[in-house]
Amino acid sequence: MKPSASIISLAIAALLCIDSSQASEPAAVGDEVIAEQRENLSRYAQGKGYGPQSPRDVNATTGENVINFGLAPSYSDMYLCNIHFHKNAEHRGSEFNIYAGNGDGQGSGTGYVSSQELSPEERAPFKYKVANIDPGDTIEVHYVFSTAKVKPGPTLGACLADSSMNPQLRVEAQVFVVVNDDNALDFVALAEVAEVKGRYQAINMPNNSQRSIQYTGSTTGPKYNEKASPFQVTWSVQQSVNKVSISSIKVWLDKNIFEEKEAHGVRNLVINKYLLSTIK
Repeated sequence: MKPSASIISLAIAALLCIDSSQASEPAAVGDEVIAEQRENLSRYAQGKGYGPQSPRDVNATTGENVINFGLAPSYSDMYLCNIHFHKNAEHRGSEFNIYAGNGDGQGSGTGYVSSQELSPEERAPFKYKVANIDPGDTIEVHYVFSTAKVKPGPTLGACLADSSMNPQLRVEAQVFVVVNDDNALDFVALAEVAEVKGRYQAINMPNNSQRSIQYTGSTTGPKYNEKASPFQVTWSVQQSVNKVSISSIKVWLDKNIFEEKEAHGVRNLVINKYLLSTIK
């Protein structure tokens, strides 16, 4: 019997779901722990035919992964299926290049933060608790698109449909700095979804293609620190960093169609050239 898309979606959702639970004060791990995780990843993927992995330094263009797959269409020709974000940038880019540290080795307290200077007012504590986000934090937002005719929903399982069991995936990645300023960008607006010519889109997603770097990679998240992701994803990572209001993030996290409650963890930056594609 052929499994239904709903069953497959649940299975993939479970596989891709990122554990975003955060310890109150996670103990930082040493460099040797991250080095061991990277070695385990390389050993796990060796000779098994895994495609290029993510995240990466988008300004380091060399890669030696031999698995090629076609770039996904433009996001405007695809269907938005999910929006979520990570605490700190998973990728390293021109304007988010300060290493936050090794963190706890499980995705918390690591990644890259913006070099943008903020005023004391922008960094001032917010009057409400907003999950695991505070003013001054950097976040990387992932707008996920699929060639399957789907509606936006929770987890990446929303990117599948009965009519398309092997859709192409695209992630438009945007980095923001969270500030205590209601004049900054409104995340509720940034994540607004509407149909455009029959396809669901994030109609207010910032679009600065001149500052975007496109490459072939995979899904991310700290569960892939020591094993390779089997999913093929076209990435477009915008280099610009914008400011977003923390009050608007609270409103969105309190109620959104993606059932997001907090920022996800970060996968170690992939540096093994055999696990990276060439950026052309």
